[in-house]
Amino acid sequence: MSGSKRVAVVTGSNKGIGYAVVRGLCKQFDGDVYVTARNVELGLRAVEDLKIEGCNAKFYQLDITKQDTIHKLKIFLQDSYGGLDILVNNAGISYKKASTASFSEQAEVTTRTNFTGTLDVCDTLFPILRSNARVVNISGRMSLFALRKCSEDLQKTLVDRDCITIADIKNLMQQFVDSAKTGTYGNLGWPEMAYGVSKLGVTVLSIIQQRNLLLDARPDIIINTCCPGLVMTDMSSQKGTKTIDEGADTPLYLALLPPNTTSPKGEFVSDRTIVNLEISKTED
Repeated sequence: MSGSKRVAVVTGSNKGIGYAVVRGLCKQFDGDVYVTARNVELGLRAVEDLKIEGCNAKFYQLDITKQDTIHKLKIFLQDSYGGLDILVNNAGISYKKASTASFSEQAEVTTRTNFTGTLDVCDTLFPILRSNARVVNISGRMSLFALRKCSEDLQKTLVDRDCITIADIKNLMQQFVDSAKTGTYGNLGWPEMAYGVSKLGVTVLSIIQQRNLLLDARPDIIINTCCPGLVMTDMSSQKGTKTIDEGADTPLYLALLPPNTTSPKGEFVSDRTIVNLEISKTED
């Protein structure tokens, strides 16, 4: 075990923003950097492409919707490095506007990947985070749009950063999925926004995780969530105002925050600037 060597993991990083984050970490982080992907061939191809650019990334297979692959990654990191220093939770999905899938299907599949998958990765890997570790959960402005579309009561619950718990946000995300299936989501205050709500869950989760880690014996572990902006990727159908490297700027900034940073810490960050979660009154 080479426990003294530092290591970074970026989920869903064989292309797009995740790929650019890996590229940036290879240039700026003093340690090994791992591309992860569901598809081994695509992951290894990304590593080879990075090598051409002089970036010596490594690959490990990971599907955030399959607990066994997350557990295998944990064991590998423990055995090979003795811990984890940077975790960027980038993996996620979004249905295209032209999709014919029902809203209930979109709500269930999107939430299972973007929220539950991210939470499972965190639950599994957080115990091996080392002191001074940095965690970045990729969310987006759509999470804030979704928040504004929620009922006032739901908004108050979601932004109560001192009281809401991980159990609460898990239950709320499950409520959203269940109510999408029954068509009652509107009555419960949820908008018809599968992707936005799933990322809203990630945004709120990050705040809770940082609050919980304040009680952890390991010092200086910082978690933030961020919006990379509207980036030209496959997920956005190549429609955007930013390149993948521009989209990777804020995630990299957060992943490389220096020791004993006090802010941002447990925040939502866009263009390296903290964005406060605000309650907006529901339109009549």
